[in-house]
Amino acid sequence: MATASVSTAVDYEIIIGLEVHAQLLTKSKMFCGCPADYANAAPNSHCCPICMGYPGVLPVINEQAVDYTIMTALALNCEIPDFSKFDRKNYGYPDLPKGYQISQYDRPFSRNGYLTIHMDGASRRIGITRVHLEEDTGRLVHRNEAHANFTLVDMNRAGVPLMEIVSEPDMRSAEEARLYMEKLRQILLYLGVSSGRMEEGALRCDANISVRPRGQQEFGVKTEIKNMNSFRAVERAIAYEAQRQIAAIGNGETIKQETRGWVEEKGITVSQRDKEYADDYRYFPEPDLPPLIVSREWVNRLRAQMPELPDAKYERFISAYGLSAQDAEQLTAERALADYFEAALSGKQPADPQARAKAAANWILGDLRRLLNADGLDITASRVSPAALSELLDLLDSGTISGKIAKEVLEKAFATGETPSAIVTREGIAQISDTAELDGIVDEVLAANPKAVEDYRAGKTASLQFLVGQVMKRTKGRASPDAVRPILLGKLGEL
Repeated sequence: MATASVSTAVDYEIIIGLEVHAQLLTKSKMFCGCPADYANAAPNSHCCPICMGYPGVLPVINEQAVDYTIMTALALNCEIPDFSKFDRKNYGYPDLPKGYQISQYDRPFSRNGYLTIHMDGASRRIGITRVHLEEDTGRLVHRNEAHANFTLVDMNRAGVPLMEIVSEPDMRSAEEARLYMEKLRQILLYLGVSSGRMEEGALRCDANISVRPRGQQEFGVKTEIKNMNSFRAVERAIAYEAQRQIAAIGNGETIKQETRGWVEEKGITVSQRDKEYADDYRYFPEPDLPPLIVSREWVNRLRAQMPELPDAKYERFISAYGLSAQDAEQLTAERALADYFEAALSGKQPADPQARAKAAANWILGDLRRLLNADGLDITASRVSPAALSELLDLLDSGTISGKIAKEVLEKAFATGETPSAIVTREGIAQISDTAELDGIVDEVLAANPKAVEDYRAGKTASLQFLVGQVMKRTKGRASPDAVRPILLGKLGEL
């Protein structure tokens, strides 16, 4: 954090807007047929004359990328205009082979949306200015070697479909910005339009920060922060930059509109260049691409393809399954986890559906997640299928196994992929509920523990639980406590 002195007489308000770029999960690039998956490709191996900007070539719009952009806009409650077009955004960085980027300026695919975040028990609506579509740039690789410093350019990323989501300056704290980013990523993953991997550059965030005395209507001068590759980095960078600006103003300095980079190792932002304005980019309509008419039929078709989104699923899990808000929030955090939970409940209808749902939630969020975390796996890689977990719950409900044995069965099923019923049958660990068999075992326990019997008859009721435990020990946990207790009481003269 900035350490310069700050006047305590002024209470400053932080103004935050985010520009989030998400690479889209299409097979090919935005305007050509080159593969969009460049992660393991040799440098400059996924390029062609179109994405390299050779003279005379013509781009062709990737329809899937347009669909994904409109679906995202719908999920963010945006208006979808009937008319849209692409524009040329001109700037001369070496990672742009054409010398310009095909983007959208005044006629994007969407506008006027919002995203709701939850913080400290309250909801906050963050405005979405627009969701638009463009192409990604190449990647610069800086080398500092003994004989020379130089930069290499890898154009594999150039032309990959890139969706930009621009928020209104509605956030007022670094924590709100982090929550916004997390919620946005969650929605993108639910839609299946982006991998959301910040560490790989598939999801990138630029933050615009300014401060103003609380109560002032005019915005202060903003700076833009880049190079944040995690939610934690977003929160730390914004918090640092806000305090840096407040400290600078307190020292009588002038805030300059500029682009600053986040240095993770030092926990500071550093100046990179003066911030460009829209006029600097010299936007004009892309002459090689026709305008797009987005029909209501097109929009309705995409709306019908969309999955249930996180907020709606969260509310349904509470109302339909009787889950706590905490369990519903954890289960809906990832679409795959929510799908697993519902698949585990899709078998035969139990006598008490809500009790079964709560039991499934407890096992998934408890023992199963513990096993997954220990192996560094997510729910999609679980060796216990939803059907297998449902089978485990059936064995518990029927009294075939106890809770303790169920934990052991789950661990074995997770390690081997074997079904719970097969494990129970093979190892002979079903609960003993047969009264005649338990009757003989109880007689042996009473004969072996005369002091406990005497203590119980003398009024020490805790001895009963001791005797139940001894029966459980002799049967290696296979006896049903509910069946053992009345037999013991009968033999102790209580029934």
